[in-house]
Amino acid sequence: MTSTSLWEELVTSALLGTDRRTPPPEAVTPGKDAPTALLDAAALHTVRRRAGLLPAPAAARPEPAPHDARPQLPAPARRRLAQLLTDRSAPSAGGRRGTAPDLTELLPQWLAAANAHEYQAPPSVLPALLDAARARTDLRPQALTFAGPRGLWLARLNPEWKFALRGASGSATLPDVGDPEAVQRLWDEGLFAERVALLAAVRERDAGTALALLAATWSTERAEDRLMFLDSLRTGLTDADEPFLEQALSDRSRNVRATAAELLSALPHSALAGRMAARAASCVSLDRGEGTTGIGVEAPHECDADMQRDGVMPSPPSGRGERSWWLGQLVEAAPLSTWPGRFGGRTAGEIVALPVADGWGDELHAAWCRAAVRQRDAEWSRALLGAPGTPPETGPGTTSLAERAKLLATLPEGERAGWVAEFIAAHGLSEAFQLLGVCAVPWAEPLGRAVVDALDIARDAGSYPWSFSGVMGLAERCLNPGEASRLEILTTTPPETEGASPGAGGYWSEAFQRLVSTLRLRATMAVELR
Repeated sequence: MTSTSLWEELVTSALLGTDRRTPPPEAVTPGKDAPTALLDAAALHTVRRRAGLLPAPAAARPEPAPHDARPQLPAPARRRLAQLLTDRSAPSAGGRRGTAPDLTELLPQWLAAANAHEYQAPPSVLPALLDAARARTDLRPQALTFAGPRGLWLARLNPEWKFALRGASGSATLPDVGDPEAVQRLWDEGLFAERVALLAAVRERDAGTALALLAATWSTERAEDRLMFLDSLRTGLTDADEPFLEQALSDRSRNVRATAAELLSALPHSALAGRMAARAASCVSLDRGEGTTGIGVEAPHECDADMQRDGVMPSPPSGRGERSWWLGQLVEAAPLSTWPGRFGGRTAGEIVALPVADGWGDELHAAWCRAAVRQRDAEWSRALLGAPGTPPETGPGTTSLAERAKLLATLPEGERAGWVAEFIAAHGLSEAFQLLGVCAVPWAEPLGRAVVDALDIARDAGSYPWSFSGVMGLAERCLNPGEASRLEILTTTPPETEGASPGAGGYWSEAFQRLVSTLRLRATMAVELR
């Protein structure tokens, strides 16, 4: 019996049991009971099989990792990064978070700060960094930028990190964009991430050359790649991009056509913007009634082939009427400069304040909101936001917090923070979470003070702090670290007042202690990175 068949007989006896399948006599030691003899034989033949293995041919060694010319991290920052990547802190007993900072929530901020200093990632942390980015998509842009060319090199060696090969546009090693041969070679042979990064770099130097590069291979690119390349044109979009985008309106991919139409509508002087302006103006007009002036709306009755080519989707989502769906898309894509002339020279604020006939107001204002965001028009954003102290349901413009957050993002940072601070002072924190998310970090002093004051009011009212856990989490990441000393007084346990929730004071004390310790840790991290 060969050694292979003998091993198979032993395995079969072990699986079926020695009572049902007697081990082969030549494999077992005489005089022992069958189970013991089987185990002895299995141990002996296991060693024999392993000793007989022949080494496999050596695989080709990978190319050396590319050089990363960025400066190295200071030693304290290197130790801090290792701590942030290995933190596995669990909540306290009973689910309470306790007073210790949540290190996992500080990792994105640390990476952003390290990238601002243009440090290179220590090679020893690259595996943990890529694992963290694989698990958390919110980390990927900053993590892959920090990982740099070595991170991209390492990702090629592990299938679990393949996400980096399509998402690491900031970490590809690029040739001199002034070298046409090197640029063409990388464009023809590079990974998708490298090609996206190359297109962005060439576009920054010479937009015409970048468009020519893209146009040369456009018809052979995959639909999803064409979409990503087209999306990269958002940065630095100019009228010179119009001819290429106009051609993309005839692309075989619906998503590519829609993106091309969106980009063209962001160019107020494009032919598409003019076509959309004419269509929208035919649907929305000044309506003069008996003693009143308002806005009249006549939504489209059909979505013809020309409208569809210009990016209008003919089929509405479930629960949405066709005519309102088409109207919203036309108004959204029309230049906002269309409307002052259409409404007798009125300003954006005056137009938004006009009553809209037949219940079309919400649809029209929502479309104007999307147009203001797309065209980055601060004047229209202010008009649609209204005064921060006015109750949303009674003021002009939009009542949606999601739309307000997008409108705020078009305003300068200081104005944005001031608007949200006034909103919190007037309406409290219950509706402010989405608005706080678009404010620049660290929060400006008026905004930070408004948030802390509102939290202090909630603390004095005796409500439980987990009602404000989202805002408290934002405060830990976004308040200016210099506020820590001013918040020290709030870490004490307040006396329980009549009507207060039992034990709420202790929870608030923990929450503010955690806030203070997190702010101080953020200050320390900033010093370590310097």
